[in-house]
Amino acid sequence: MQTVQINGVKREQFGKKGAKDIRRENLIPCVIYGNGGETIHFSVEAAEAKKILYTPKSYIVELNIDGTVMKGVMRETQFHPVKDYCQHIDFYRVVDGKPVSIDVPVAVVGNSEGVKAGGKLKIERRKLTVSGLEENLLDELVIDITELGVGKSINVADLQFEGLTILTPASTPVVSVLATRQSGK
Repeated sequence: MQTVQINGVKREQFGKKGAKDIRRENLIPCVIYGNGGETIHFSVEAAEAKKILYTPKSYIVELNIDGTVMKGVMRETQFHPVKDYCQHIDFYRVVDGKPVSIDVPVAVVGNSEGVKAGGKLKIERRKLTVSGLEENLLDELVIDITELGVGKSINVADLQFEGLTILTPASTPVVSVLATRQSGK
């Protein structure tokens, strides 16, 4: 999985007023927690956070907070309901030798038999939640749909990736080929 470096500064101000003051300086309040480490409150520049916020990809984020480097994954983001700017980011600490759960994008490859017969391809899930060690995490989960016929689907239960456990429920459809009027002839 790709790694992105982001610089942060520890923050001493907490609560609503502290967060407003930080946002006024074009910074985003953040927190990193989990895996037995201490909870650290910090802020990052909004421009620097864009490389992990506005992308369909998932990353291991290497945070440099006042000279201390630690790894994490973005767990939750909060956006302003009207102005649509990021208000807060939560990171979950990544520790060597311990599995981490993360949403990984799905990539569909191949030309489906069902689509050739006139069906319509529908990608039901763009990301799946997986758990695994950092070295086993993939940039994307590649799914071959060549054998997928009309009216058929690939569920999470049909997928296996080495070194990863898929946490998304097994009955969840990922990709399906829907019948159209043309495919019914």
